[in-house]
Amino acid sequence: MADQKEPIKIKKYANRRLYNTGTSTYVTLEDLAVMVKDGEDFAVEDAKSGEDITRSVLAQIIFEQENKEGQSLLPITFLRQLIRFYGDSMQMLVPRFLEQSMSSLTKEQGKFREQMAQAFGVGGFGAMEDQVRRNMEMFEKTFAMFAPFARGAGQAKPAGDKPAGEGSSGGGGGEMDELKRQLADMQKRLDKLGGKE
Repeated sequence: MADQKEPIKIKKYANRRLYNTGTSTYVTLEDLAVMVKDGEDFAVEDAKSGEDITRSVLAQIIFEQENKEGQSLLPITFLRQLIRFYGDSMQMLVPRFLEQSMSSLTKEQGKFREQMAQAFGVGGFGAMEDQVRRNMEMFEKTFAMFAPFARGAGQAKPAGDKPAGEGSSGGGGGEMDELKRQLADMQKRLDKLGGKE
């Protein structure tokens, strides 16, 4: 078994300041959130009483994250249901259930990221977003070819212009072929990703 490192000790003083004894510096809740994301284990204790207050500090970090614009993870219905479990006979089962659920979600998240990286290269989601962006640009060009009136209703065309497909040997066909090739490639990748469980 791997050695379990002793958790970093964080002391909370009466003035609400948090002191990291590992680095001998004062830290904020935001710093502690970064430590959690980096997988660093810490325990918070009240500097005066020595009481372990890690749970309440972690809950405070969650509260602050939930209050940030666009950061909310906990749906209101979930919060209501969670509150209902306090004092209920099922209360003892909830922590274990939540731990197992989060552990399972974390494992699945890792697998999903691996599959995305394999399917779309190193960039994963970034590569997929680039592909979607390129496809959208191609769709817009295609619609512009087949909907000449959408460019400017009521605008007269220059005398030499011909509608797309009428004797023009321009790059319209090449763009359509490229679009079809990209869509077929994307479908193959999605099929490959869907086939891996």
